[in-house]
Amino acid sequence: MLDFSLSHEQTQLQSMMKKFTETEILPFIRTWDEDHHFEMPVVHKLAKLGLMGVCIPEKYGGAGMDYNSLAIVCEELEFGDTAYRTAVSVHIGLNSMTLLQWGSEEQKQKYLFPQAQGKKLGAFGLTEPDAGSDAGSLRTRAVRDGDSYILNGTKLWISMASFADHFLIFANVDPTKGHRGITAFIVERTFPGVTTRPIRGKLGIHGGDTGEIILEDVRVPLANRLGEDGEGFKIAMSALDNGRFTVAAGATGLIRASLFASVRYAHERKTFGVPIAQHQLVKQMIAKMEAGYQTSQLLVYRAGYLKNKGVRNTRETSLAKWIACDAAFASANDAIEIHGASGYSNEYPVERFLRNAKALVIYEGTREIHTLMQADYALAFREDQPLNRMLPAWHERDE
Repeated sequence: MLDFSLSHEQTQLQSMMKKFTETEILPFIRTWDEDHHFEMPVVHKLAKLGLMGVCIPEKYGGAGMDYNSLAIVCEELEFGDTAYRTAVSVHIGLNSMTLLQWGSEEQKQKYLFPQAQGKKLGAFGLTEPDAGSDAGSLRTRAVRDGDSYILNGTKLWISMASFADHFLIFANVDPTKGHRGITAFIVERTFPGVTTRPIRGKLGIHGGDTGEIILEDVRVPLANRLGEDGEGFKIAMSALDNGRFTVAAGATGLIRASLFASVRYAHERKTFGVPIAQHQLVKQMIAKMEAGYQTSQLLVYRAGYLKNKGVRNTRETSLAKWIACDAAFASANDAIEIHGASGYSNEYPVERFLRNAKALVIYEGTREIHTLMQADYALAFREDQPLNRMLPAWHERDE
């Protein structure tokens, strides 16, 4: 029997995260969003609390908590703003958990340990100008040269590009092999030939950092290859299982934020002599938000339950990501409807919620990609095979 009730440790974590968001993000986020400013000290404070490695084993510098604890952190951060959940998503979900799953012991000690402690920040470089959902068509090249590789290419839409110390970069070592020619590398910002630049003019997540990574004749040691030649696509897909989990968890926080703001406004605002909370169609929108939140959180916790057991969860995580992110966008849109003309102004946070929510249905697999995945599972066109290396079950990680 599945039991998704929170443990005492998780309840404490949730309370701590609520307080953190209320004191460190919510009082300032409107200004940060207006200024397109990412407040890096927020990340430093999360690191001091041990949360930049919340689900990484203690022997690798992490807090050793389970994967649903990671979901709690992501939900509460996104209640504050998508930008800070995104920072945790790419650092832990896409980068650190991938190092835990695929890295050698030497790589874990050199890169994972300081990342889990929050002393170094990790990011993820898969998307390119001509390769998003079609991850097998990467143009970034890696050419073997003795005991190293020479990398050339550009990565686009990279969260935390301006701040990360380590990048997981996916490059093609043999374009004739399609996705079987892709290999993964750990690239340090300080390697000669690595430059980054921010992306301006985004619709949403104004308070977050997004940029390009330009690789020009970057020499990467063989010791920094993650996995073997040709395993990069498999590694990227396993990373996306983890990243999608954190995005889905974050989306539940955005649904809750939309619900919270809408309930408060519905009690305050009066039309036709009564609070709008008494109007039937407002109640309908509130009810949809509540249903979206409860449904999404259950799907996230089910995926986390499977992760804790060390069971392949691509299907369940995809469903959680699809449903939660669609519900987040719908909730933010309804929240603006409830706020009326005021919702169109940044006097209230709901316009920021809608702008941010649009990103959720695009990155980590678009709505269309997840729709096709779920259809293919239902039609038995798709059947997952176990990956060579699965994330360890929660209770086995320190054994």
